[in-house]
Amino acid sequence: MTVTATAKKVALSQRAARLVPTMPPPEPADVISLGSGHGFPGVFPDLTEMATVALSQYRPETLQYGPTLGLPDMREWIAGYMRENGVETSADNVLVVNGAKHGLDLISRLLLDEGDTVIVTAPTYFTCIPIFKTFGVKFIEVSQDEHGLVVDELEETLQRREREGLPTPKLIYNVPDYHNPAGVTMPRDRRERLVRIAEAHGMYVVEDSPYRRVRFEGEQEPMVKAFDRGDTVFVLGTFSKLVAPGMRVGWIVTSPEMVARLAQLKSDLGSCPLTQRIILEFCRAGLLEKHTKRVQDTYRRHRDTMIAALRKELPEASFVVPHGGYYLWLTLPKHIDADKLTERAMAEKVGIIPGSKFYAGNGPKGLGAPKNNIRLCYSHADPHEIEEAIHRLARAVRSMSA
Repeated sequence: MTVTATAKKVALSQRAARLVPTMPPPEPADVISLGSGHGFPGVFPDLTEMATVALSQYRPETLQYGPTLGLPDMREWIAGYMRENGVETSADNVLVVNGAKHGLDLISRLLLDEGDTVIVTAPTYFTCIPIFKTFGVKFIEVSQDEHGLVVDELEETLQRREREGLPTPKLIYNVPDYHNPAGVTMPRDRRERLVRIAEAHGMYVVEDSPYRRVRFEGEQEPMVKAFDRGDTVFVLGTFSKLVAPGMRVGWIVTSPEMVARLAQLKSDLGSCPLTQRIILEFCRAGLLEKHTKRVQDTYRRHRDTMIAALRKELPEASFVVPHGGYYLWLTLPKHIDADKLTERAMAEKVGIIPGSKFYAGNGPKGLGAPKNNIRLCYSHADPHEIEEAIHRLARAVRSMSA
């Protein structure tokens, strides 16, 4: 029987209809990328021996379907890591996922319905925006300063919504350590107040913590979760920024009851046991600490190279020096439109991301998102490439000023 094509098909889901029908083209090979959050290939560890062990000694485990919650040994290791960071945790609190973004998608499935409200910083991690948007949420943007999320503004916003009879937002999403994209870190007092405010309003906090161990200087602040008294805080963690992004091993830490619900929302049933075992053997061999030091030293050198180049080539630009992480948030003179600058920079063979991508709406208090910011990533390119890229970027800025 021949089936003829109909002129009209059923509609896409509301979630899919919100998405653009094209993907951005890849950057040309001759472009120096300061946009992507890729790791530096020179610090990727040699995992050959661990892969051999995983595929020989642990073959029945690693080539089989994995446990839905993650390998028991992996969950125990993550629980130990959390305890080292001041959070009383057992393996029952841990769900292994395919990277932190997978974890954020699962938390969104768990908590969000169409029309719910979420709170994000302004600016915020740009990949969280489309994840939340697919669930049909409304955004509240709260300002940041050099100390991270402005908790006074957060509290005032929630109190005003309460007076106006508006529904309570479901969650607050934040990157408290070496924020993506702003590079700032929340101090202890703000972290504690953030949790207390969320508790008072019956909300959840999502603490996205991919950069915590990529620290260059200064004291390590306690995790937001360390102030949690009633399973208010979900922690997102990952090995992507510290060990290897291609391994796709991350985790969620929350209550055992929430772990059970999240696990039932996983479409993969169990995350890849092979990659979990490789990472686990790497950590158990005592190699993580030495590797962490190498990562910190390498990215500190990359950051210092970028800062020196910016001060030389673009002295009119301002920024907060990040004490860790991957990113620097650059503020250019007000007449520079970063969206247009991105095109000019690409013509100079340097890739950047304009600040507009990091705002979920009209900016804090609806005053509009600034147009003169860009996020620069110092992790991926080597120091020589960073110097050359900033030189090219300065040339693009000068062409706009002229």
